[in-house]
Amino acid sequence: MTSAMMTQAKTSPDAPMDKDWWRGAVIYQIYPRSYQDQNGDGVGDLAGIVSRLDYVADLGVDAIWLSPVFTSPMKDFGYDVSDYRNIDPSFGTLEDFDNLLKKAHSLGLKVIIDQVISHSSDKHAWFAESRQNRTNAKNDWYVWADPNPDGTPPNNWLSIFGGSAWSWDGRRMQYYMHNFLVSQPDLNFHNRDVQDALLDDMRFWLGRGVDGFRLDTVNFYFCSLGLESNPVVKAEDFNASTAPAVNPYNFQEHIYDKSRPENLVFLERIRALMDEFPGTTTVGEIGDSQHQLEIMAQYTSGEKRLHMAYTFDYLGGEFSASHFKQAIQTTQAKAPDGWICLAFSNHDVVRHVSRWSQHGQEAAFTRLAATLLLSMQGSVCLYQGEELGLTEAQLAFEDLVDPYGIEFWPEFKGRDGCRTPMVWQAQAHLAGFSAATKSWLPVPADHVLKAVDQQEAANDSVLHYYRANLAFRKNHPALSKGDLRLIEAPETVLAFTRADAGEILLCVFNMDVSEAVFSVPAGMVLSGVDAPGVTAVPTDGVIKLGPLEAYIGKVV
Repeated sequence: MTSAMMTQAKTSPDAPMDKDWWRGAVIYQIYPRSYQDQNGDGVGDLAGIVSRLDYVADLGVDAIWLSPVFTSPMKDFGYDVSDYRNIDPSFGTLEDFDNLLKKAHSLGLKVIIDQVISHSSDKHAWFAESRQNRTNAKNDWYVWADPNPDGTPPNNWLSIFGGSAWSWDGRRMQYYMHNFLVSQPDLNFHNRDVQDALLDDMRFWLGRGVDGFRLDTVNFYFCSLGLESNPVVKAEDFNASTAPAVNPYNFQEHIYDKSRPENLVFLERIRALMDEFPGTTTVGEIGDSQHQLEIMAQYTSGEKRLHMAYTFDYLGGEFSASHFKQAIQTTQAKAPDGWICLAFSNHDVVRHVSRWSQHGQEAAFTRLAATLLLSMQGSVCLYQGEELGLTEAQLAFEDLVDPYGIEFWPEFKGRDGCRTPMVWQAQAHLAGFSAATKSWLPVPADHVLKAVDQQEAANDSVLHYYRANLAFRKNHPALSKGDLRLIEAPETVLAFTRADAGEILLCVFNMDVSEAVFSVPAGMVLSGVDAPGVTAVPTDGVIKLGPLEAYIGKVV
């Protein structure tokens, strides 16, 4: 099928289309380097993903999100793009990508791809031209600045990956800005030509038939033209959710180097592009320690900006009823007409089973977290291996490849621990991930015990539990598209109702390792539903919950 035919099929008026399929959808994130290696070089690839799409479809998810597969020198493993319109040879070819699209769509799966446009690789042709001199056609396509009179950088801005956000270039005798690695220069979004070029690159992929974009660091696109230094963060606002606690990046209030008001206008340009391709969607990653929910509200409210966004409120923080209550209340107050995308794990954070299950009751916690995540209001992202209950891999320093972890080791061990290869077959070489002698990251021995084939054979496995919960969510529209109303509950209990046309569900979660008692609101009559793993029964107006136990019932 040609790209033109795919676009026509996508927008054909004869084919019924749910343009809002993304609202309440469950999206399965695939980290391509670690999913399946088909060509035997130790690195996952597109052909490998295609070979596993039936497994993904069988989970019961609605879409996949691919971390970047574009041409890249891989200094940041694909998040440093040198060609926005081609596939890196380590992953395959454009034909392989088209095959993936075709296979996914045939299985009813939407395909969302990462767009990393706040910065490029320093190997991108745009930057190679821009850095030659101050008069070339792309001289202002990146953020360049003169030094202070003493030769120091123009301000105090810091890189998330450590050190100054400014790097010196001897050809131009200027500094260029990089929020991340030195090899990831920031594009200058104040230049309309830069915006146009990036939107054209996005149009290229929409034309091939992708169903949406995950927008990496979506609030990093603009910096202040005045290049003012950031102020010191107030003690009461200190939050280490965007960067690890050992990173001095947390010491500044980042009001000049990101989250600028000009970004709103560019997001409207993105939405206008997406509206040309009905049924496509956007999900933005918002990284801002102090103002995440306020920014999410701005970015997703109305019909002219992003469809949805996710913040680090649920990727960080603590697993407690009080934390979730506050996050839900704040979201509802500050973004009443916005739409959040929820995730407990992804390729950038410690896997949530390791991050939150510090009490020795890992099995019960894993199931409770799955039930909670799939019961909350918003769309959901599941990260590969989450459905197996994988924990964070413990790697030796010599095994690390992540520059972030190498910089801040050992206090912060980086992101490699959540990026290790998927485990498919317990008895196979490298757990079935690759036929290579060695994979790009080690396969942890404790992960092998949780391989897919082992869990397929066990009726009570985490994998089967996730499948059952995904099916339950799909069979109850109140969980995917319904409203959420918090219900008064004891300190360790989170309770809310989910309501959609014709259905109200009461969801109660004991988020502590001690037993809890929840009093059913006066006048509320409950009827049991076939919720996976739920055994508690209301008796005399109360629900007794064991440690880390949930209850879901229908309000009649």
